[in-house]
Amino acid sequence: MTWSEDSIHRWLARGPRPRGLAGSRGHDAAVLAELGGRPVVCADQVVEGVHFLATASARAVGRKAACRALSDLAATAASPRALVCTLAAPRTKDEAWLRGVLSGVRAAAREHGADLVAGDLSSTPGPATVAVTALGAFEGRGAPPGRDRARAGELVVLTGAVGGSLLGRHFAIAPRLAAGRALHRAGAAAMMDVSDGLAWDLFRLARAAGVGVELELARIPVHADARRLARRTHRPPLDHALHDGEDHELLATLAPRAARRVAQELGFHVVGRVVRGAGLALVRADGGRERWTHALGGFEHGA
Repeated sequence: MTWSEDSIHRWLARGPRPRGLAGSRGHDAAVLAELGGRPVVCADQVVEGVHFLATASARAVGRKAACRALSDLAATAASPRALVCTLAAPRTKDEAWLRGVLSGVRAAAREHGADLVAGDLSSTPGPATVAVTALGAFEGRGAPPGRDRARAGELVVLTGAVGGSLLGRHFAIAPRLAAGRALHRAGAAAMMDVSDGLAWDLFRLARAAGVGVELELARIPVHADARRLARRTHRPPLDHALHDGEDHELLATLAPRAARRVAQELGFHVVGRVVRGAGLALVRADGGRERWTHALGGFEHGA
């Protein structure tokens, strides 16, 4: 089993011309047409043995890599325009595997209004790594959302249920692009996606903004996958909802009236409030509270 860089290049050249190109296809650098808004750029990666196992479908691996980056665009209320992919694979992978990965990236891009426009291939002793850079356009008015813009008095909104993604949803990421734009139009100043665990990510949002957050545990929408996984792990479903990660739902902070409106109109969930202070407090239904620390859970690379 092995693969050829030149063969992959020739295979890519036989595919449809990427949309959004102003220059030549197949060039090392893609010259794009105007993006139609303020440029937004982000990068993400998936690594074999960390984000996927060797037995995973190659197309699913490529789609996951693309959608992780697209989810970061969603958290900036941006619209996707183009993806760039770098793929490093051992010689033990065959060409069908590389084609599958790139097909997954390309399909995810086109599904969300963008295209795969450029990238790079490399051999490696391992593990296989797929890195995707996403380019988008922020077309909204005013300042784009950022983690550091939460303010005391706002409410915290979560776009959907969390927990148990390991049962398969970590390969079926649905970037909340329309939700990100809707939240920004509603006045969301702070936003981020849930990739490393609801509690850990919300703590990082609070830290970036220099505020405190009170997360009301009874209000968290616990995904059915979290309940199924809990039967296997014997951990409470809420524990999975708080700490599993790879949900890629959006967190946002809005003024109370706007938060309640988007919850009612769009089916989002008000799960807490921003307060003066620092850190994250987990608030039980009976009013008791626990200060969140990383020892409770959440994923941190290198730790």
